[in-house]
Amino acid sequence: MLIAGRASGLVALILVLVSMFIGVARAKKKLPNFRKIAGLEAMEEAVGRATEMGKPVFYTPGYADVSGTTAAPSLAGLDLLGHVGRLTARYDTKLEVSVGHPNTYALAQEVLRNSYLTEGRPDAYNDEIIRFTSEIQFAYTAATLGMIQRGKPATCFFTGYFAAEAIILSEAAAAIGAMAIAGATNHFQIPFFAAACDYTMIGEEFLAAGAFISQDPLRIGGVAGQDYIKAIAAITLLVGALLFTMGNKSLVDLLKL
Repeated sequence: MLIAGRASGLVALILVLVSMFIGVARAKKKLPNFRKIAGLEAMEEAVGRATEMGKPVFYTPGYADVSGTTAAPSLAGLDLLGHVGRLTARYDTKLEVSVGHPNTYALAQEVLRNSYLTEGRPDAYNDEIIRFTSEIQFAYTAATLGMIQRGKPATCFFTGYFAAEAIILSEAAAAIGAMAIAGATNHFQIPFFAAACDYTMIGEEFLAAGAFISQDPLRIGGVAGQDYIKAIAAITLLVGALLFTMGNKSLVDLLKL
């Protein structure tokens, strides 16, 4: 017996898989062009500001793990940490990092070590740059807040997974006059970052920024594949709305199969 909605669901799944495959295949041949993301473009300016002022750069990818439901934003945060690490190594700027999960902490160490090595300054890196705080949300928040208030960095980066601590940390950066750049996928916290930070990478553009920085064809191709799916969905909605307005329910009936 055919259950209503199963056939259209299967077609949608096939379209998603085909789109992702095409996106990855094209990215392996030539990386697609990305539109400019303001927060990503401003990162070098933000690090340069700290360099000119003789103050440190503060960075945190949040307190979450790099597995499970928080994996995507945490890994994107680590990608951007690597980019910021290369900039601070290049400009000889002090960097302070706060991390709240042991798995993320271990990866952050490796990411920064490689960043300093890439810039030819492995001697400038030491594990003291990264401080492990706590897996407990508000213990991490209190420790990170203390680092911001004591260190008074010129620039703060909040890119990763954040929950209720978003408003506390972004307000702390604003209180000391720091330039702040945020990136998050948690839609409950994005408004707080947008209100308190200079630049905010919202949702998918934050994940796309992480993929762009990594220059990994698989990840960039995945982003392109998702864009193809969005285009197909938008066209389907538009055609369906026009047909339904004219009294033709064929596409609606088709999607019920």
